[in-house]
Amino acid sequence: MASTALQSANKPIVLHIGDPVKWNTDFFDVFSKDFVVVRPSLEERQRDEFMKGLKENRWGNFSAIFRPFWNTGGEMGRWDKELLPLVPSSCKIFASAGAGFDWADVDLLAERGIVYCNSAAASTEAVADFAIFLILATFRNLTWCTTAARASPEEFKKCHENAAVVSHNPRGNVLGVIGLGNIGYEIARKAYLAFGMKIKYFDVVRKDAAKEAEIEAEFLTDFDAMLAVSDCVVLATPASPDGKKVIGKERLSHFKMGSRFVNIARGSLVDEEAVADAVDEGRLVGVGMDVHEFEPKVNERLKASKLVTLTSHNAGGTLETHMGFESLAMRNIDAVLKGKEPLTPVNKHLIVVPASKIKL
Repeated sequence: MASTALQSANKPIVLHIGDPVKWNTDFFDVFSKDFVVVRPSLEERQRDEFMKGLKENRWGNFSAIFRPFWNTGGEMGRWDKELLPLVPSSCKIFASAGAGFDWADVDLLAERGIVYCNSAAASTEAVADFAIFLILATFRNLTWCTTAARASPEEFKKCHENAAVVSHNPRGNVLGVIGLGNIGYEIARKAYLAFGMKIKYFDVVRKDAAKEAEIEAEFLTDFDAMLAVSDCVVLATPASPDGKKVIGKERLSHFKMGSRFVNIARGSLVDEEAVADAVDEGRLVGVGMDVHEFEPKVNERLKASKLVTLTSHNAGGTLETHMGFESLAMRNIDAVLKGKEPLTPVNKHLIVVPASKIKL
């Protein structure tokens, strides 16, 4: 559809990047009547061609960017200082699947007055469940147990006879959570209720007292002090505020000897070589990694260790999550383009409202 034809429709334009909606089709039928939805082809979504299309105003002065799936719609690469200036000033919202947002510069989006909405709420249950599996895997040596059962009778017997003395019940152990947002809190809640773990956490924003009381969580203002008392640490923060690694060599030196580490956040937040070193020295006796620094490539040293459980970025991967991603992204756009508040804003607090738009 030509840009002039788009503008003549007299409806807000939504730029739909990625695959077509698959599950919330009834909702999408209504959505596509309220807005003009345009979807660039796969070829048009390659970075050079996509940038060319933006320069040509090929998709009109769109008001929203809609990415309903995390595994398609990212072909143009990072939305950064090279790409974002090409987005028309009419754009008000970028609503995407997924919890993380390291593939979009949310600060720069805010400078342009564009609110970025993620879909973490749709994946909370799935990610928390998966984190519980990884926590249990680090305490009970589940990688060793499962691989030995698939190997030989000798390996089966060796694991059966020796795993017990290096396995532990999670009950009564301290779970340290880095980032007690929606997902971090649900992980802590499940660990508290299912395993009777003691919850300590570090975050830039403290949870309210009532939520802390529900799981007897203790807030520690000293990051390193929390690491030092934790038997298992879970990384659950969506991004690093300064763009640096959250867990590296120096930070790992504060972990307890014989502790455990689980990452269900972002692979880019962790120095995996430093984690492998910590495993080799016995500082970490169990590691669970669902996300990886250079995925889909996985660290060879971690792959070689029986103490490490590795999965393929599966934590949020359930049908219910995918359905929720679609729905939540559309609902965010529907709200903002109809003058309402976004449901799951990430950078709204960074957007400066021009004085001319402030109602007195």
